[in-house]
This record gives sequence, C-alpha cells and structure tokens, in this order.
Amino acid sequence: MIALLIGTGLALALAMIGTPLFIRFLVKKGYGQIIRDDGPTTHHIKRGTPTMGGTVVVGSVVASYFITHLIIWLINPNSQGPTASGLLMIFLMVGMGLVGLLDDYLKISHQRSLGLDAKAKLLGQGIVGIAFALMALNFPDSTGKTPASMFISFARDIPALNLAFAGAGVGVVLFVLWSNFIIAAATNGVNLTDGLDGLATGAAILVFGAYTLIGLWQSSQACGSRKIPSQTVCYEVRDPLDLSLVAVIMFAALIGFLWWNTSPAKIFMGDTGSLAIGGAMAGFAILSRTEMLLAVIGGLFVLITASVIIQVGFFKLTRGKRVFRMAPLQHHFELKGWAEVTVVVRFWILAGLMVAVGLGAFYAEWIVRL
Repeated sequence: MIALLIGTGLALALAMIGTPLFIRFLVKKGYGQIIRDDGPTTHHIKRGTPTMGGTVVVGSVVASYFITHLIIWLINPNSQGPTASGLLMIFLMVGMGLVGLLDDYLKISHQRSLGLDAKAKLLGQGIVGIAFALMALNFPDSTGKTPASMFISFARDIPALNLAFAGAGVGVVLFVLWSNFIIAAATNGVNLTDGLDGLATGAAILVFGAYTLIGLWQSSQACGSRKIPSQTVCYEVRDPLDLSLVAVIMFAALIGFLWWNTSPAKIFMGDTGSLAIGGAMAGFAILSRTEMLLAVIGGLFVLITASVIIQVGFFKLTRGKRVFRMAPLQHHFELKGWAEVTVVVRFWILAGLMVAVGLGAFYAEWIVRL
C-alpha cells in the first residue's frame, strides 16, 4: 500500500510541476494546436494553444513507476521489483504515445489539422499492439501464470470462450487479433473524446481510478491466498498489485495534467496523450482479465465512438442526411447551444455513472460466485 501512496504523490507532483514547464517550452518553440475549420466556430480561439501535453503524462508515469520501485527497494531490498505486467503496461502506453507524438509533430510542422494518414497511424499502432500481445502471452511467474491468457474475459476469464479452441497456434493468432481490436477501439475512443477542454482527461481519471480498485481487489482475492473465502471466487491474474500501482500513477498524473488542461485549457494532450491513455486502458483490460468489462467502465468513450459510427453510416445510407448536428457527440451538444463547460461536466457525470455500473458488475460477479 505504501508503494501506491508514493507513486500517487510522485506522479501528481511531476505532472503539476512539469506541465507548466513544458507549456513554456512549447510556446517558445511555437508548437500550437491546429484547429479543424469544420468544427464549432467557438473553438477557433483555441488555435495556437500548446499541444503534445500527453508527453508530460507519459513521462510522469514512467518516472514515477520506476522511482517508486527504487524507493521501495531502498526501504526493503527483498521487495519485488518491476513486474512483467507492469513493464508491459509501460511498453504499451509509451509505444502508443510515440505514435501519437509523431502524429502531433507532423500536424505542427506542416501546419494542418491532420498528421499521419490513416494507414500510417494504423501501422504504427499495429506494430506496438502485436508486440504487446505476443509478449503478454510469455513471461510466466513461479505458478505458471502469464500476463495475458487466450480466454476472452469479462470480470475474469470465461472458460467457454477459449481462443485456443483449435490449437495453440490458432489461439495466438486470434489473441493477437482480439488484443489489437481492443487496443484500436480504446485508443480511437479516447482520441475521439479529446475534443473539449478536460473532457477526455477527466473521464480517463475515473477509468484509471476504477482499475486501481480492481487491481487491489484482485490482489486481495488472488488464487492461493489464505484470505479468500472460496477458491471459486479467486482471480488468476499475474501481478495485480503492480497493475494497481500503474493505474493509480496514471490516475494521479492525469489529475496533475487536468489542473492545466481544464477550461480554458493552457495545453492540450494531443494524440500523444489520447493514444497513450487509450493504450493504457486496453492494457489494463487485457492484463487484468476484464476485457469486455472495459466497454462498461469506459462507457463514455464507447458512446462517443458509436456516435461517429452512426453519423458516418447514416450519412452514407441516406446520401447526405445526419443524425447529429455534428459528430463526435460532444460537438452535437455544443451546436445545440450548451456551453463547453456544461458539456464537459455533464459528460464527466455520465462517465462516473458508467464507471460505477462497471465496478458494480465486477463486484456482483464475485458475489454471485461466492
């Protein structure tokens, strides 16, 4: 528990202090956000606001994770260091963040609202996602548990949904495809949500708070522990406590960033932040064996992504008609006259309700088994 407190304090301090320093650097370099011409006209005043703020979040998380483990080792040399699951989370977050950083840099350097083209972005995400998936099926601990499994999961692995039903080779291929679907869905969901000051940041804080609690609960109810009331309710998850540490560090770093990102934003997270955050959400879902539960916990991101799919699909089917005034969904309400802050706060409330439903479903599954 002391590791979680140290990690939280470090990440919060680094993000709070590092963000304004990074803002000064970006302003000096002239690295400002390019605004879409077809977006709400109220957003045009945001042109030139420093972007790539996700760099601070990623840097704060990485530094806090390793410094926390170093401090704990100095206190207790026999303590467990960074785990395979924790390092995989860092790898996925940093890898996706680098893809986003390249995208942001191209936008700024070419002075346009589009950076990498769709194929290049998907290629970058695919390389990172495939590497993550393959590594997640390796590195067993002393009991044989690997960071990920070839079962599709909700609150835990579902035995009936075994991707290796036709053999291990087929299972690996299907797992890589399934994992990359989750990663692509999460990263693009956060990316689409990141359109108003603080919206994606605040919603992500709630999601990572949920995964902090899930990791702590899974650690206390780990299979083989004497504390659990029944073996039927235990969790076969590798390194749940270290996953909880990464989650709470993400939680704290985003709070520190939100201080500067809330309306009126002094800095935007950019694709650097949205892809890194989405990658981290997908990583937690895969490694904590709560893959389909992410669609509930991250329900706001699902809702906003669905609004884009509905809008595009309906537009093509009807040859020009629209369901929403503009997609993603948050801009629809802006064009209806809602103030930006109103949209953000109400969407945060929706995000909180969905997180509560997700945590309730997670706990209810445990109660039913008990």
